[in-house]
Amino acid sequence: MGVRVLVVDDSGFMRKRIVEELRAKGHSIVGEAKGGNEAVEMYRTLKPDVVTMDITMRDKDGITAAREILGEHPQARILFLTILKDDKYKEEAEKLGAIGFINKTDHLSISKIIDELDQRR
Repeated sequence: MGVRVLVVDDSGFMRKRIVEELRAKGHSIVGEAKGGNEAVEMYRTLKPDVVTMDITMRDKDGITAAREILGEHPQARILFLTILKDDKYKEEAEKLGAIGFINKTDHLSISKIIDELDQRR
């Protein structure tokens, strides 16, 4: 069936890699955002099944954007993707109820988590 995904990352290269991986697994990319502000606005209109969210972005960081999305849509499912190894970000993501916090270069784990969401539907 596939999961509807909003991909959020300020790196065009990373967005492309994530999009290619998820499409290859049969998931639908409903939008791509370059920053936190755009992600919040796109979530409101697109209502994706899951958001892949980078943490460090220029206009609004991913933690802040996720907090806003979850404040309006508590059922939102957010998967944080980052290259940061700082435990404080992982702890923040867990407090927010993120469905995962993984290295954005770990494409197998990204696909696995989203595939599991698809199987539960």
